[in-house]
Amino acid sequence: MDALAEIRTRLLKYPALRVEESENSITVLPLDSAGFPVSIHVADEEVVVAFAGWHEHFESAEEALDCFAFGLSRECRLKVFTRGGFAYRWTVESLENGNWAEDSTTGLLFFPFWRRREVVYFQNRVIPAG
Repeated sequence: MDALAEIRTRLLKYPALRVEESENSITVLPLDSAGFPVSIHVADEEVVVAFAGWHEHFESAEEALDCFAFGLSRECRLKVFTRGGFAYRWTVESLENGNWAEDSTTGLLFFPFWRRREVVYFQNRVIPAG
């Protein structure tokens, strides 16, 4: 399955989205400041899906496509930890039975740990909750 071709086909349902493309990747830009970019990058045998600073590697294009769609849905939100405005940890959360549950976290090893910590939530609302 060609993951990028499939994404292009699926995105035809959402003509209002702003999309950036390169030879190996597609990024859907957030609708507003409350959202986050969702991107997919294909390289050799691997597909990487990213939500801002969070990312996950997939061997299966089908799993990557599901993750990409999840990032655009109302059932996903991104919890971003910052120190002095510097983002250093991203946690994907999913809506389960009306509550947010943490799924996966990506973080940096080096960040300004001495600065004030803040947590900010972002959510795309492109695909309605199923």
